[in-house]
Amino acid sequence: MNQPVWHEPGVTRAQRWNRHGLVGATVWLTGFSGSGKSTIANGLARELLNTSRLSYILDADNIRHGLNSDLGFSDDERTENIRRIAEVACLFADSGTVAIVPIISPFITSRAHARKIHEARNLKFIEVHVATTLEECERRDTKGLYAKVRSGDMTGLSGVDSPYEVPKSPDVVVGANNETLQQSVALILGKLLVKAGV
Repeated sequence: MNQPVWHEPGVTRAQRWNRHGLVGATVWLTGFSGSGKSTIANGLARELLNTSRLSYILDADNIRHGLNSDLGFSDDERTENIRRIAEVACLFADSGTVAIVPIISPFITSRAHARKIHEARNLKFIEVHVATTLEECERRDTKGLYAKVRSGDMTGLSGVDSPYEVPKSPDVVVGANNETLQQSVALILGKLLVKAGV
């Protein structure tokens, strides 16, 4: 059986970052559906753009239209979905981009794996818990998912009839104290600056 061989690139990360003035990292936003992950991701991307820093949002729903279109929503498939997205985030971060990943990612082990593979490649990983309460997320119900679960038209919603494991030691917590979008983005940017120099 053939084994893949790792090929070191002719242009190193340091050369690429230094030449183009880039700094890559991954910002991983976890929380319930409707917690505000995507809104914060877009606010963060906008602020990074305004300050001439390169970023890209790896939206979990969008990635399910392409790379992960073969995956469903069983626990195993969710784990694989997160694994693939973490690998893609590493590639973006290595390129010198701030990868912004708004994804429920309900399992501690999956989020720990995402952090581990970044750290193994000497890339900065910032876990943000968007800690909006389940009651508030259900009140918002931005995608109509809570209503579908409550009516029996759907199953498998994290925090309702499927597990969601709250982060034990996230790098940043937003949403727990009614922070505004601007306050949430500022908190994340502060951590990016301290931890990754972005």
